[in-house]
Amino acid sequence: MFREMRRKDRLSADETGVELLNKCVYGVLSVIGDDDYPYGVPVNFAYKDSCIFVHCFLEGHKIDAIKKNPKVCLTAVGGEEVMKDQISTNYTSVIAFGQAEVVPPPENSLRDAAFTAIMDKYIPNEQARTAAYIKAHEGNTTVIKISIEHMTCKKRDIR
Repeated sequence: MFREMRRKDRLSADETGVELLNKCVYGVLSVIGDDDYPYGVPVNFAYKDSCIFVHCFLEGHKIDAIKKNPKVCLTAVGGEEVMKDQISTNYTSVIAFGQAEVVPPPENSLRDAAFTAIMDKYIPNEQARTAAYIKAHEGNTTVIKISIEHMTCKKRDIR
């Protein structure tokens, strides 16, 4: 169902991909958008329980696209280093393919857990602030849950 990576010499373990998902500040969420054009949008996200969670407003391009076709992928890249003398770049990347679903507000424990995971990633040890944010935005924000079906991690490190 999913293609094998062409450059198997750069294939890295899933654990490396999970580590990258936990470290990366943002990823690009790709969906099938309007008129079947691809739509990729940078998003903040968190990885938890083999899923990726993205927060967003209740409506917009990505929400509409997911409702039409829940198949998505999220790409994140880290450890970038330009190797000028070799005209190349060192990096680690992960692509996670999966099914997305919009978690409806309010009063939803999954939504609250996802928001907490996202807030803890970007603003750790701020439980009171996290709880206040969740409460203040419960009526106008939601969470997208991506259940990962396939993930590849690629690493290039020439030194």
